[in-house]
Amino acid sequence: MWNAVIIVGAFIAAAQCLTCKQCSVGVFGNCLFPSETVCDNSTLNCYSGEAQFNATDVLSLHSRGCLDSDLCGKTLTGSLLGAGFTSSFECCQTDLCNGAMSVQFFSLTTTTALCIIAMLLSV
Repeated sequence: MWNAVIIVGAFIAAAQCLTCKQCSVGVFGNCLFPSETVCDNSTLNCYSGEAQFNATDVLSLHSRGCLDSDLCGKTLTGSLLGAGFTSSFECCQTDLCNGAMSVQFFSLTTTTALCIIAMLLSV
């Protein structure tokens, strides 16, 4: 009897976990090392974040993953090695809802590789 309760509880807990795209480092809208992560039950949001350096509008860093609700929709300012930056976080609550950046990088890499192979085969 108790085993059944434990098993049902485990399935309910697993069903409530959110899967998000994860990207620790992204530049120019492309994730360098895309992956997926399962958020713990206390983190109910996937996020897409951007850090824009104030000295230049050209360089911005991107990240994705799981985030507490406290930072969703927020804009924060700070400095890194004397350079000021502004960070913003956009959240969503469905599986893989923050995934566009990783797909773009994968598509760009795949397209580039196919073009190189096609050029080598035509020579």
